[in-house]
Amino acid sequence: MGEKTRYSDEELKEFKELILEKLKVAQEDYAMYKNSLTQSDGNDTQDTSPTFKVLEEGAATLSKEEAGKLAQRQLKFIQHLQAALVRCENKTYGICRETGKLIPKERLRAVPHATLCMDAKKNQR
Repeated sequence: MGEKTRYSDEELKEFKELILEKLKVAQEDYAMYKNSLTQSDGNDTQDTSPTFKVLEEGAATLSKEEAGKLAQRQLKFIQHLQAALVRCENKTYGICRETGKLIPKERLRAVPHATLCMDAKKNQR
């Protein structure tokens, strides 16, 4: 029997469940970051004394910048996970886009949106 060229439907189902789990958590985190950017959680300094407000403005700006970066990063992660789901549906999930070989299960469990095997990833640098 030759080398395996794709994961079985059962294996793809297992990966899909893992991806959906991670996607749910990522979307919850994204919503949290987005809420902190829009201050819709009601935890701001609008009703505090002016002196305290001046001290907090710098920290609030920095905090918003950080939340913005985290939200952007989280959105990118969500997009990668959604693309991985499409690959599951197309039955191309887990195939290295450089070598065409299967990406080891251990790597996919750690990085479910991976599109490169470790050899291809190392050569990328």
